[in-house]
Amino acid sequence: MKALLCKTFGPPETLVVENVPDLVPNENQALVRVHAAGVNFPDTLIIQNKYQFKPELPFSPGGECSGVVAAVGAKVKNVKPGDKVICFTGWGAFAEAVLADARALIPMPAELDFVTAASFVMTYATSYHALKDRAALKAGETLLVLGASGGVGLAAIEIGKALGAKVIAAASSAEKLAVCKDHGADETLDYTTEDLKARLKEITGGKGVDVVYDPVGGDYSEAAFRSIAWRGRHLVIGFANGEIPKLPLNLPLLKGASLVGVFWGDYARREPMNNLMDLRALLGWLKEGRLKPHIAGTFPLERGGEAIRQLMDRKVSGKLVVTPQGS
Repeated sequence: MKALLCKTFGPPETLVVENVPDLVPNENQALVRVHAAGVNFPDTLIIQNKYQFKPELPFSPGGECSGVVAAVGAKVKNVKPGDKVICFTGWGAFAEAVLADARALIPMPAELDFVTAASFVMTYATSYHALKDRAALKAGETLLVLGASGGVGLAAIEIGKALGAKVIAAASSAEKLAVCKDHGADETLDYTTEDLKARLKEITGGKGVDVVYDPVGGDYSEAAFRSIAWRGRHLVIGFANGEIPKLPLNLPLLKGASLVGVFWGDYARREPMNNLMDLRALLGWLKEGRLKPHIAGTFPLERGGEAIRQLMDRKVSGKLVVTPQGS
């Protein structure tokens, strides 16, 4: 089978497509023929040896995919060959097939196509866990989404609106903010041309924002936290900016505010039943049309490195998807 391989840690341009031996599931695994694999920010880190999980070389990036079960191990009872599934593997999905723990496979809803299925769960489940569980976002509150045109950002906008919040989208260009508007943002802010703190003060009438959704990091984090309301919650999602900020700890004290970590992958592992309920709620909203995943583009396996590069360079609004079986 073919796989996009990381043979030495480095930028996406070092990835190569090669034939590798066919995979064989152990007694608890399923072999999934990958039809679509979502490109996510951890993919940009894992190939540079900057992620918390460090697979041995060589490996394929790609932690989220959809496909068809091709074979199962002797003890597997919950899925069978021919079943359409969504799975999370950490890495390995940028390939024609991948091995997954069969117990963690999610049946693919009949109404979803492979590309949408591979781009939906990680971004929307992260944002739902962040806003509903960790921030307890309430109707009538104000939500600021940084990096709002990315995959998790657009998901946060839609989920924030579904929960009844007023949503302010912050991004780096007029084109990106137009996409945010299309997905329901009430207000927009270009933080490359506008003063973040001054604009937020204007939008909120001096009150500040109740919840900050922050997948960006860098200098924007402190500016956003300085604009938070009393009892506000700042959600730490990730650091797409590349810089982990260092907030002065007097700020949470003065605001009576909270810094809240969000690690959906470990939440899904530690609290699988809660995560399952989240997914049911999200899939219900998707079926109702309240959520509209934005697919920015699809790439064949041979161009998987290009997809990762576009995400690294923040040139993407929405999600990119690799299609190992072809378009």
